[in-house]
Amino acid sequence: MTLTLEDTLTLENIIVEGYERVVKITDDRSGLKAIICIHSLALGPALGGTRIYPYATFDEALTDAKRLAKGMTYKSAVTDCGWGGGKSVIIYDSKKPKPKELLLAFGEAVNRLKGQYICAEDVGCSPDDVTTISQATPYVVGLLHPKSSGNPSPFTAWGTFRGMQSVMKKLNGSDSLEGKRVAIQGLGSVGATLAELLFWAGAKLILCDIDQEKTARIAKAYGGEAVSPNQIMEVPCDILAPCAMGGTLNPTTIPRLQCKAIAGCANNQLLKDSDADLLKQRGILYAPDFVINAGGLINVTQELLTEGYNPKISRDKVHSIYDQLMAIYEIAEQNRISTHAAAISLGDYRLAYGLGRRVIPPCFHHSK
Repeated sequence: MTLTLEDTLTLENIIVEGYERVVKITDDRSGLKAIICIHSLALGPALGGTRIYPYATFDEALTDAKRLAKGMTYKSAVTDCGWGGGKSVIIYDSKKPKPKELLLAFGEAVNRLKGQYICAEDVGCSPDDVTTISQATPYVVGLLHPKSSGNPSPFTAWGTFRGMQSVMKKLNGSDSLEGKRVAIQGLGSVGATLAELLFWAGAKLILCDIDQEKTARIAKAYGGEAVSPNQIMEVPCDILAPCAMGGTLNPTTIPRLQCKAIAGCANNQLLKDSDADLLKQRGILYAPDFVINAGGLINVTQELLTEGYNPKISRDKVHSIYDQLMAIYEIAEQNRISTHAAAISLGDYRLAYGLGRRVIPPCFHHSK
């Protein structure tokens, strides 16, 4: 007898305090091992990317999923996107060919949640991957479709660039990046696009990625300086931009920093919330990650409108990340708290009173 997904795909609910729903997913036929983590549904269905990464253990994957899902809750709340917070992780080495059966099994798992969670691309998960996933479920965004938004990376990069302008405005009274030294840690699809934007803005670039060949190539293209992953946290610069994995700002690295501000696109840059206080004590201005990197979420939100995607609306909304951050800096200064704490407080207020709660259901044009 031939086994089908109905026979082999298993979804197991895991109780995690403070989270709406956490699901462990396994499929013996395709080898799928994954987690869907929904932190909050207070403002709408949970929306967040699918990260494909070779986690060493299930607990490591679960920890990452929880941190990422919670970050999405606050990202949506602060930027008024009208979504809940969720994230998913697939335990797999994304550098290897991804079996279609594995992605389809994951898509079926998403489908079984009946719209509680909507997935998108993330680290290790490409536009082609989400296209495959969409063959099993309509609950996918970021697809190549006439009414969809496609790759969100350029919008995430533009929002991060605007965030960098905001820190310059706060520190110097001018948002110009001309001649400023900007160190980028991680040159993935967002980090590389950010480097290009900064080049045209006249910034001096210090670049780093675990792929040394890529670092050298991008450094040559933009007249930047290539450094090793071990050096990037200690280079003297105006802005340090974490654009790789999370947890890079912690009690070990923060004392070594020689930057005036931190503004990058990585999720969960702080290892712990208290690390924001360490940055404040050192006088380093921090643009909260879940605000500055919200461009991708803002962009895919527009594709779920009834009338379909309009890139001009996305651009204008992402542009306003600058103003949102300036307001957060002001709240932090007035209350003598870290910028991270200020952003969390703003998110908590919106969640508590249901501000920005989704009223119109999302429209999945690609499934029609």
